[in-house]
Amino acid sequence: MAALVSIVIPAYNHGRYLNEAIQSALGQDYPNVELIVLDDGSTDDTHEVLEKYGDCFVWETQSNMGQSATLNKGWAMSKGEILGYLSADDVLEPRAVSEAVAAFERHPEAAATYCDFNLIDPRSRVIRRVTTPEFNYRDMLVTATCPPGPGAFFKRAVFERAGPWDVSLRQMPDYDFWLRLGLHGPFIRIPHVLAGFRVHEASQTFSTTTETRAEEPVRIVSRLLDRADLPNEVSRDRSCALSGALLVSAQLHVRAGRLSLGARRFQHALRLCPLTILSPSVLRLLLNALFNRLGHRMTWAVRNSLSRFRQPLGRSR
Repeated sequence: MAALVSIVIPAYNHGRYLNEAIQSALGQDYPNVELIVLDDGSTDDTHEVLEKYGDCFVWETQSNMGQSATLNKGWAMSKGEILGYLSADDVLEPRAVSEAVAAFERHPEAAATYCDFNLIDPRSRVIRRVTTPEFNYRDMLVTATCPPGPGAFFKRAVFERAGPWDVSLRQMPDYDFWLRLGLHGPFIRIPHVLAGFRVHEASQTFSTTTETRAEEPVRIVSRLLDRADLPNEVSRDRSCALSGALLVSAQLHVRAGRLSLGARRFQHALRLCPLTILSPSVLRLLLNALFNRLGHRMTWAVRNSLSRFRQPLGRSR
C-alpha cells in the first residue's frame, strides 16, 4: 500500500488564499494523502471557507496558538509516515507528493525532500522561478538560509528524533527545524517546480520584523553550535556560522529601518569572519534588505496596470 502522506495547513487570516491552498493539496495525483487544516483563531472568513468543505478532510478552529504550536498540533493529530506542511497562502503542484515519495524510495537514507518553486503574486501569477541549491548542511548553517521551501516533506521517524518546532521562535522557526532535522540525514533536492510561494503585503516574509525577531538567526545558530552531537566538520566553522547569522540579522534590521543596528550586526559579522565580505551572499542580502519590497511592489503595479489596460480593449472587440 502507498505510504500515507500527511499535509498540515496552519491557517491564520489568509481566507483569501486558503481555498487555492486546499484545492492544491486535494488535487494531488498521489492516492494516499491526509489533509489537516487548523484555523488558528482567524478573524477573517477562514472559518467560512472551511465550513464549505464539510468532512472532506480534517479541520478545526482553535484559539490563536501561533504557527509553530499549530503545526506541532497538526502533526500530532496526523497518521502519515511522511509529513509536510503548506502555508495557507501557498500552493502545491499536482505532482508534489508523488515526486517526494518517489525520492524517498530512491533514497531511503534521506530525512527530507525539497523542490524548486515559483514565487507567485497575490493573483497567483508567476513572478520568477526559484532554483534551489543542492543540499549541503554546512552551507545551510554558515549562510543562515535553508533550501527547503514550499513542497518540502520529511519522515515522521526523523521528525520524532529531531523534535517539534520551537514555539518561542516567531521569525525563523523553519530554519531552526531544518538545522535540527539535517543532523539526522540528508535532504534530497527534486529539480522541478512543485510549489508556489506567494509574496504579498500580509505575508510574514514580506513584512518588517521586530528587533527581537531580527535577532533570531543568531540565537538559532548559537544554540545549534552548543550541541554536543554536532559533527566536527561543522563545529569547526563556528565563527563563519555566527557571521552568517549576524548578516541575516543585519538584513532584517535594515529592512525594518533600523539602519544603525543593522550596521553594527554587519560589522560584527565581518570581525568574526573577514572573508565574508567576499561572499556573493553578502551583496544579495544587502540588495534584498534595501530593494526586495520595492521590487515586488513595482512588479505588482506594472502587472495591475497592464491588466486594466487590456480589459477595455477586450470589451471593445
